[in-house]
Amino acid sequence: MAGAAVTESGHSSEAGAEAGSGIGAQISSESTARGTSVRYTPGGEPVRVGRPLVVAIDGPSGSGKSSVSKEVARRLRLAYLDTGAMYRAVTWDCLDRELGLGDSALVEASARALDLELSTSADFEYVAVRGQDVTAAIREPRISASVSAVATNLGVRDELIRRQRALIAAHGRRMVVEGRDITTVVARDAEVRLLLTASEEARMRRRGLQLGGTQTAEQLVQQVVERDARDSTVASFTQAADGVYTVDSSDLDFEETVSAVLDVVQAAVGRPAGA
Repeated sequence: MAGAAVTESGHSSEAGAEAGSGIGAQISSESTARGTSVRYTPGGEPVRVGRPLVVAIDGPSGSGKSSVSKEVARRLRLAYLDTGAMYRAVTWDCLDRELGLGDSALVEASARALDLELSTSADFEYVAVRGQDVTAAIREPRISASVSAVATNLGVRDELIRRQRALIAAHGRRMVVEGRDITTVVARDAEVRLLLTASEEARMRRRGLQLGGTQTAEQLVQQVVERDARDSTVASFTQAADGVYTVDSSDLDFEETVSAVLDVVQAAVGRPAGA
């Protein structure tokens, strides 16, 4: 996991050398000026069997939140929630019904009335609005170009945060939840809170590869940099809040990033209460 940058905001004390009961892992730690760096050696029983484990992951566009969060959910055998898909579903619904996204009251009403079905499995992506499968449709460029108008609507955010919290509770608080205000708003009491970030150059490159090279440099700037700037007016996802770990994946590949996030999970749940 060379090059990993794993730090925790607001903490400089060393993590415990051995994980707590039932975790089955050894943790080595190094106290640094930036926080506590941790490394996890896997083994033993799955993490916190039968106990709550919410892993809250925030991060900017192109940071790898979705793909990494899904894999972490698979390995930890947790449910998975892509909160961004919910905002995209509201956007699709408004555009499909030709509602003006500039009418904030109308968009909020649409969100509150939304008939939404959403998969919470890391192995099966499915989103339906009013019974119509929109799994692929909500990823289209026209949705990406419009979703910030919905995501910055405070009434919409209130409604979707309510639904997101209900989903977390419905899964017995055993879920990986990813988005833009998860660590600070949706699940600020999560057992694990983490900011996954990367350099702007890395994020632009990843988003371009994700879209199969179909986007111009200007379009990528709009989808990554400009969208983040708009969304940051209502959500905090560029800097870690107090007690939130940061994983910088700029120089990491996918497997290294997943391993770094698993390091954080084991460090967070293994640390004695109050440490």
